[in-house]
Amino acid sequence: MSTTPNQPGHHPHPENLVNLPRLITAFYALHPDAAIPAQRVAFGTSGHRGSAFQTAFNEDHIAAITQAIVEYRATQHTTGPLFLAQDTHALSEPAFTTALEVLAANHIETFIDDQLAYTPTPALSHAILTYNAKVSDGGRSSREARNRSMQWADGIVITPSHNPPEDGGFKYNPPNGGPADTTATKWIENRANDIIASGLTAVKRIPYAQALAARTTHRHDYITAYVDDLANVIDFAPLAGTTLKLAVDPLGGAGVHYWPRIAERYNLPFEVLNKNVDPTFRFMTTDWDGRIRMDCSSPYAMASLIANKEKYDVAWAADTDHDRHGIVTRTSGLLNPNHYLAVCIQYLFTNRPQWSEKVGIGKTLVSSSIIDRVAKGLNRPMLEVPVGFKWFVDGLIDGTLGFVGEESAGASFLRRNGHVWTTDKDGLIPGLLAAEMTARTGKDPGQHYKALTEKYGDPVYQRIDAAATKDQKAKLAKLSPQQVTAKQLAGEPITAILTEAPGNHAPIGGLKVTTENGWFAARPSGTEDVYKIYAESFKGESHLKQIQTEAKAVVAAAIA
Repeated sequence: MSTTPNQPGHHPHPENLVNLPRLITAFYALHPDAAIPAQRVAFGTSGHRGSAFQTAFNEDHIAAITQAIVEYRATQHTTGPLFLAQDTHALSEPAFTTALEVLAANHIETFIDDQLAYTPTPALSHAILTYNAKVSDGGRSSREARNRSMQWADGIVITPSHNPPEDGGFKYNPPNGGPADTTATKWIENRANDIIASGLTAVKRIPYAQALAARTTHRHDYITAYVDDLANVIDFAPLAGTTLKLAVDPLGGAGVHYWPRIAERYNLPFEVLNKNVDPTFRFMTTDWDGRIRMDCSSPYAMASLIANKEKYDVAWAADTDHDRHGIVTRTSGLLNPNHYLAVCIQYLFTNRPQWSEKVGIGKTLVSSSIIDRVAKGLNRPMLEVPVGFKWFVDGLIDGTLGFVGEESAGASFLRRNGHVWTTDKDGLIPGLLAAEMTARTGKDPGQHYKALTEKYGDPVYQRIDAAATKDQKAKLAKLSPQQVTAKQLAGEPITAILTEAPGNHAPIGGLKVTTENGWFAARPSGTEDVYKIYAESFKGESHLKQIQTEAKAVVAAAIA
């Protein structure tokens, strides 16, 4: 291994790339010890993730998790098919193989890509919802359909999202098509760890060739189903005959084969960059710490596309499983995710005439307050929830939320007719929407954001870390508003002290303090001895720094 570190925003040194044969060997050869916390199955907000090198994502984990999902489905009477998807990380293919072996042995009807190719997270969510809509529609009349009414589909997507190349990830999506809630993930996590601790004796499994040929294994054309339906969520009419220079960078991810199909299907003149799949991701520029991450919201990871911004009116990228987006314009470079969310909201709610006037907006409590100001200007209700896309699922399904988004560049929105599109993050449609709005309005997303700041103010936003012991983190996670005694923050009266999200009263696992022109939120890290401070000011950088300084003092006093 090289002693020369990678430089942020530059391509990695060849000798620092992941050794793929060694990684795959580690997946099969290393076996987790359920008594060691770092080697246990641990479902976070986006499933179980880890590196095979650290014995955190290995064959035993996948066999146990898949068997646990089979058993969880039985407790929920989920008897329909399971849609199985994978991204382009090196560990996704072997994990896919193991998962299918277990699913087939348990006689679970399983849909896999008809070419054994890669499937974006939103395509999986779309497939689940499309299937279940047909089941539900049929249930209105015939006895046969009513008997099928419990045969809901669900899914598994194998991805660690934008994580480094040596990581793997495994995520369960229940019949609502979105990320599983903590009740489900905790059940699956506990059962999987019990299975590992018992030597995998509970795992049913057959050889891969048999699993592929099993009567319960079906081929599914994910790509056609998703691409052909896109016209129902994106208005392609303004792009007909456009002279705009457009480009998309799949970042070597699961949508790599989707973008050419989209361009062909809708006659769109965008250039597809990085068409090759390379599990070392050597074509990426490295992130802020010199590690490779396919993070399309990071200016370091997106350095190549930013450097070529003059070539295109609008360009966009998506992370490895295509559930996050990054937007680059000639006028503004890479847009901050919060800024683009605000632009999407302003555009969609003025260009979707079929949406109900009562349809609202969903945001996480660490997203920019300019979203609140835009929502108020549009006279639309705002649902502010804790971190996690799962909180938006019900609102998308029943059509009460038109657009939902997270500060980390994850979003989805309704079809043009006001019905649900996906209930998991979709990194493809925000890029296509950027092209739509530019073609229709003659202004790119960066110009639209500048117009919003002239009307609503120009916020500055930053996330930093502050040191904290495990005990301090535990106290922070369980704070009550009464434990905060401060009356002012950075020279302004405090308007709210929150330990529950105002939109649904769910615990936020931390603290949020707001004033008229600023706010901060503090949440403990799940993996490091720090807590994260999200902060924003509408009064400039110096005011933001003051908020951050005082936030540490407020938190320290509350958890003392």
